[in-house]
This record gives sequence, C-alpha cells and structure tokens, in this order.
Amino acid sequence: MNASSNRWLTLACLTACLTVWLLGATACDTNSKKETPANQPAATAKKESLPQPTMTKAPFGKLPNGTAVDLYTLANSKGFEARITNYGGIVVSIKAPDKNGKYDDVVLGFDNFEGYLSKHPFFGALAGRYANRIAKGQFKLGDKTYKLFVNNGPNSLHGGKEGFDKKVWTAKEVSKPDAAGLELHYLSKDGEEGYPGNLNVTVTYWVTNDNELRIDYAATTDKETVLNITNHSYFNLAGSGDILKHEMMINADRITPVDETLIPTGEVLQVAGTPFDFTKPTAIGARIDDKHQQMVYGKGYDHNFVLNATGAAVMLAARVSEPTTGRVLEVSTDQPGVQFYTGNFLDGTFKGKGGKAYTQRSGFCLETQHYPDSPNHPNFPTTALKPGEQYKSTTIFKFMTK
Repeated sequence: MNASSNRWLTLACLTACLTVWLLGATACDTNSKKETPANQPAATAKKESLPQPTMTKAPFGKLPNGTAVDLYTLANSKGFEARITNYGGIVVSIKAPDKNGKYDDVVLGFDNFEGYLSKHPFFGALAGRYANRIAKGQFKLGDKTYKLFVNNGPNSLHGGKEGFDKKVWTAKEVSKPDAAGLELHYLSKDGEEGYPGNLNVTVTYWVTNDNELRIDYAATTDKETVLNITNHSYFNLAGSGDILKHEMMINADRITPVDETLIPTGEVLQVAGTPFDFTKPTAIGARIDDKHQQMVYGKGYDHNFVLNATGAAVMLAARVSEPTTGRVLEVSTDQPGVQFYTGNFLDGTFKGKGGKAYTQRSGFCLETQHYPDSPNHPNFPTTALKPGEQYKSTTIFKFMTK
C-alpha cells in the first residue's frame, strides 16, 4: 500500500470515529431530556412565590373609660384581607373574591367601633369562656357547683354578662412563612363570670397566601375549669340579601337535639330523613321552614352537628357555595362539633355596614366547638381543662371560587 492510500485510510477512520462520537452524544442528550423532570411546565416544577402577607394597625375607637382599641388588617398580595379588632377579638370584615375577581365583604358587622359597643348578637366575636349554652347557668366539677350569669332565658350563653367578646385583648404582630398573624392574649381571672381558675388564653389569627383565615386557640389554667371557645362570625357569601340560596354541606351524620330552651337533651339524632341532612350540598332555604319539632324550637337551624371526625386532626367540617357569585367557603377544624345557625333571631333591629338592616337569615354561622352544655352531660366529649394541661385547637376558613 502506498503513502497516498494510507493517508486516505487514516482520514476515513477519523471520519467514522467522529460520526460515532456525535451520534453517541446526541443519543445521550436525548436520553437525558427524557429523564429530566424539566419536561414538566415550569409552574409545576416550582411553587409560585408570592409576597409575604402583611399586617397593618390603625386606631379603631375608645371604650367609655378611655381605653384605646385598635383595628388590624391582615392581607395577602391577591387582595384577600381580614380586619380584626383587639376588642373581643372581633372579625370586623373579610374581603373575598367572587368568580369575576370582584371583592366584597362577606361577614356581618358594623362600620365603626360604636356599633360593637352596643348590644348585638356577637357579630364576629370570640365567644367564651364557654361558647354556646349551659343549662340553668350552672355546672359541677368534682363536688362543687359553679353558678354563672343567666343571659339567655334560663341559661347562660357565650360566657355570660361580659364574656371574651367584651374584653380588650393584648395584641402583637407575629409572622411565619406565607402568613401574617395577629396574636391576642387575655388572662381570665379566677371567678370571672363564675368560672374557676386563672385562665391564660391566646388566640392567633392568620391570613395566608391561600386566602385562608386560620384561627389557633391555646389556653392553660391553674385550677380545673371548663373551656369552649369559638369565633361567632356571621357569613353571607353574596355580600348582601338573605342566605337561603347558599348551598350547604356539613360533614355530620348526627346532631344533638335540643329542648325548647335550646339545651341538648343528651341524645344524638341521625340526620338521615330529617331537615338536618346536609351530607350532600343542599340549599339552606330548602327545608328551613319545615315543621320538624327541632326546627320549631330553633326557628330554623340553631343546632350542634356532630362531625364525622376520626381523631384530633384538622378535617373538613363544612363547605358552603353561593351560586350567583361563585364564592365557596370551606371550614376545617379539629373540634368535635359545629353549631350551624341561620340568623333566625335577626329582626332588622341592627343597622349594619352601609346602614343595612340585618333581617332574619341575613347571615349564617358555623361555630366550631364542643357540644353545648357538655359539663352537664358526661356522655359528651369533655370540656374540662386541668392544671398542667394545654388546650389547643385550630379552625380554618378557606375562601375559593367555583
């Protein structure tokens, strides 16, 4: 073989090797693309990063004794916000979007602080020490009987004459990733409203980037006592009018039926075949005027639903949707019950936001709680709190659209 032939052979070999190397590199590159999750849309590869929700503080008014009260606005960058005052921990407003992105206030209340100083049906307030009713204003712990202020027929309601809803709470700003918070603290002294023990209570409101208002409750005591605390906001997802067309689902197969004074009888009633069956979404107004004896006693819905909970985890308690605006509210809690109340005793007496008269069924409540009158019913989940124990509970109100 001559020199020229050798040169051509060498060149051919180099060309073949280069071709094989290029094909191999291309194949490797193709395989790497198939195996890389980056094929997925960028939005699913990394969670959208939103600005941290914020809290701002402004003066709200003064008590007759001159004590200043403030209003705190918790808001996220989407426009969702909750305004809360340290007087009674009252939720003054919640602005949530409808299906078209329009924001409305979806809770009942007043435009100014003076409205909350007058007698009102616990609009937006923290109810305690014992939310809901205690029969005849008394209960026993051990061998001692404790007597409470009677303010609801023969019974004690929502803590008595001056419950948590009428106290000025100490407030401070708190935060965590993707949430802004308002921490409220109150020391309920031994004997206040007839309840035993110095009770240290902390309630923290959070607004998240997921359009949630989360409420965390915590308490300790130096003497055995009873505790049942909730928030008493009245919702109207349409922003105005009645709530009869709202579609309600409650994750409960049973209720605790009541007597004519709305005190539980101690029994448990299956909701199947009754006006209380909200296991599937049903318009609130569909059966609200039913002649079932329980409906007659409550003048509509004012009953504790026994949630289908399987443990202490936070679980879905109720889902409400409003067909016109498309707003949806999900309520989740670790409490064993939820009081569903449809504003049956609103009669137009209260002139609310914008001068609107709140008439019967202008709003509904979903009060996450232990059962009413539990201290007088040993078969109900206990509400006793002892020294050395810590009461903790969480409720989440999440706002969405269809």
